[in-house]
Amino acid sequence: MASAIQKIALNASRDIPFNRLVLSQSNVRRVKSGLSIEELARDIERRGLLQSLNVRPVLDGEGTETGSYEVPAGGRRFRALELLVKQKKLAKTAPVPCVVREAGSAILAEDDSLAENVQRVALHPLDQFRAFRDMLEKGMSEEEIAAAFFVVPAVVKQRLRLMTVSDKLLDIYEQDGMKLEQLMAFSISDDHTRQEQVWEIIAQSHNREPYLIRRMLTEKTVRASDRRVRFVGLDAYLAVGGHVMRDLFEADDGGWLDNPTLLDRLVMEKLHAAAEDIRAEGWKWVETALSFSWGHTRDFAEIDGTPVALSDEETARLTALHSEQEAIEAEYAQADEFPEEIDTRLGEIERAIEALEERPVPFDPADMARAGVFVSLDTDGTLLVERGFVRPEDMPLEPEDVASDGYAMDGIEGDDGRDEPEGMTSQEIEPEEEDGLKPLSDRLLTELTAWRTLALRDAFAANPHIALTEFLHTLVRDLYWQVSGVDCLEAYVREIPLPVHSPDMPGSLSAHALRQRNEGWKHDLPENEDALWQWLDGLDETSRIALLAHCLSFGINALHESSHGPSLARSVRERLTRADRLATALRLDLAEVGWQPTVENYLGRVTKARILEAVREARGNEAADRIAHLKKGDMAQAAERLLDGSGWLPEALRTRDVSGQSEGEDGLTDISDSPDAVAAE
Repeated sequence: MASAIQKIALNASRDIPFNRLVLSQSNVRRVKSGLSIEELARDIERRGLLQSLNVRPVLDGEGTETGSYEVPAGGRRFRALELLVKQKKLAKTAPVPCVVREAGSAILAEDDSLAENVQRVALHPLDQFRAFRDMLEKGMSEEEIAAAFFVVPAVVKQRLRLMTVSDKLLDIYEQDGMKLEQLMAFSISDDHTRQEQVWEIIAQSHNREPYLIRRMLTEKTVRASDRRVRFVGLDAYLAVGGHVMRDLFEADDGGWLDNPTLLDRLVMEKLHAAAEDIRAEGWKWVETALSFSWGHTRDFAEIDGTPVALSDEETARLTALHSEQEAIEAEYAQADEFPEEIDTRLGEIERAIEALEERPVPFDPADMARAGVFVSLDTDGTLLVERGFVRPEDMPLEPEDVASDGYAMDGIEGDDGRDEPEGMTSQEIEPEEEDGLKPLSDRLLTELTAWRTLALRDAFAANPHIALTEFLHTLVRDLYWQVSGVDCLEAYVREIPLPVHSPDMPGSLSAHALRQRNEGWKHDLPENEDALWQWLDGLDETSRIALLAHCLSFGINALHESSHGPSLARSVRERLTRADRLATALRLDLAEVGWQPTVENYLGRVTKARILEAVREARGNEAADRIAHLKKGDMAQAAERLLDGSGWLPEALRTRDVSGQSEGEDGLTDISDSPDAVAAE
């Protein structure tokens, strides 16, 4: 027969007057943490005592109960009640709910105190968020919730920000599938689909750091500190319906603007307005751009302006400003920082000096009539105006550049038909000596440097860190500074121009992302080549790989070209096949990055059959039949409306599985046979 399970008996609970309670010396809590006694007292005053005290009788020397009770578990609550009594907000004899341990119990008072503090589990942040959310929905304000729990309103705002995270991700966090810092990083974006896509990507990676999540969620946005935002003004962007994403958990430098196309439109409108004002000065031409490439003025000549001398009054003013500046800097030379009012004054002095020293230089109207201006954004978000550049065809020929017979005089050879060594005349070339330190022969130098080259290759291959640094050094020099001469590492990326493109491409998400990434790296680069190597060497590996990928991206070429001859046709097929393979590896989706069929970029430039085919594939036969009777122009416009948001792509833009494609000669896909490669109507 099975033995009966022994039943436990819970300790009795009763109300005990506060003046009969004393704090036990067996309470194990010594270190202050959590809410202060004052905050806990205010909470008890507001909502009452939520948890009973754990007490046991106080015995006299003979082991008899004295009528008083010690409190080994609940000491902070006892002190809070004691404070309320001192403040006369609670009567001395007020009954206090207590759980009473019998006298002589085998359970030590220290045991009770330790168990109460150790065995309780802190509230899960997600439970706190849900509680805050429910309180908000029931009418409490964020400030009232913060006051009720003795936290600043920012904490409540942070927890409530988790409402923007996908329920799927909240479930993963609840099941300990991600950390709180990761969950908070997802709260930057309100796009649940994108949040889940990012998690699917990083869940398969060893790097799940919050900064990576934030970077991926904001890769198609613009920081509020971006020069374009500073140029236009955040208020102007918000005034036309723009939205700003904010991170309540980290310093976000003003947030992120999630509509870069709108921002770029505002920037270009303001740039064009500034360009028109500058054109009115009398220049022949004015070019505007967000930024011009490195060396964009290389092929231009410059005209000189005539500096305007300072008046006596302005000279005296400039001298006084410099004297005041030097006096202030000398007075505070030993201080860690300037007082606020002194710092403000120094700023005023610097601006006044700049206004006097860097005044616009007037140009001759005749020179202006053949010269132009570049207008763009500077790195600090101010207008960058480069005046006085003359195109080569507008430069007049100087008389000394042309000989009497009309032929150019440059590059005249010597009497023997051979060029003299640069910087030397035939009289300066010393004859060879029979003995002594003869120069090494070309053959020997070649053999020696071949050895050195071989050794360098071996050392280079054995040290990936140095190899990557040197590779990046070469790429950055070529792309940003275009330094002439042959480097010791013959590696380069040839930037593939895209001169032919649809009008919507420059404003696309991909174009914006490339511009933003390029400007970010350009901003971080040191100002001279000497410092570049050390800067690259000091980058962390993640940044180095990111910069490498950025530089290499300029060489990607997936362009279809008209082939003239079998050799070129084959090379184009090979290139496009590899581009397909790369697109598949990158999971490239042109619809996701913003391409959609319009009259201008596709539908108005193909046959009616092509239009109907697109609608049929995207919306079905019934939709195609509804527009089949229309003229081509009307059909294209109707199709644009039907295809909006469908995600439909022409064959040439689709990302395909390379292994499943039909193969042409030598296993290579013949892209030229694709219908979309044929000239459209």
